[in-house]
Amino acid sequence: MVVSPFVVRVRMALHLKGVSYEYIEQDLFNKGELLLRYNPVHKKVPVLIHNGKPVCESLAIVQYVDEVWAASSPSILPTDPHERAVARFWAAYVDDKFFPAWIGIMRAETEEERAKKMSEMAAVVKQLEVALAQCSNGKDFFSGDSVGYLDIAVGCNLFWLDAMRKMFGVVVIDAARTPFFAAWADRFRESDVGKVALPDADIAAEYAKKIQAHRAAAVASK
Repeated sequence: MVVSPFVVRVRMALHLKGVSYEYIEQDLFNKGELLLRYNPVHKKVPVLIHNGKPVCESLAIVQYVDEVWAASSPSILPTDPHERAVARFWAAYVDDKFFPAWIGIMRAETEEERAKKMSEMAAVVKQLEVALAQCSNGKDFFSGDSVGYLDIAVGCNLFWLDAMRKMFGVVVIDAARTPFFAAWADRFRESDVGKVALPDADIAAEYAKKIQAHRAAAVASK
């Protein structure tokens, strides 16, 4: 699914390692036999099939890609064990807190509810400002001089934030509140991997409308 940030994350990792691959689009409203066969537990994308064997869950896939194609530079994860552990901690934070927070904004049914979700998101983004300072050592990216593991863990979500700005007029990453994180987001969008792998925000907005229509139809049928 081209608008899944988790699929985008994997495509970013493959691009960073210079790995060629075949991409098979999945309709999550009508899941295909291939997806159900290779990810019978969660029945979700992404799934990487390598040498006939599936690898599921985006962060696990990114680490797998980094290890299998270790000879291809650059390394996605930090080489220092402590830095690797810190990067994994914050990547888990992204999936546990950052992703659900913007999903909450997207699903809000009233302006009051959306304002509440925006307030919750601001606290999450503030923590990522702290993480950036901790991990970057004053350099351009979480991983230092170039895009790495934590950059793609966060950056794969950016096009959805851009879509929400178009849809609802909300600014999730506010330069006045989190200037370093906002500057990082701009740099990531303009990076090679950002330009290649980030979908257009309009595509995400159109998909969001499709989800809303599907949800409304399901409610109406009850």
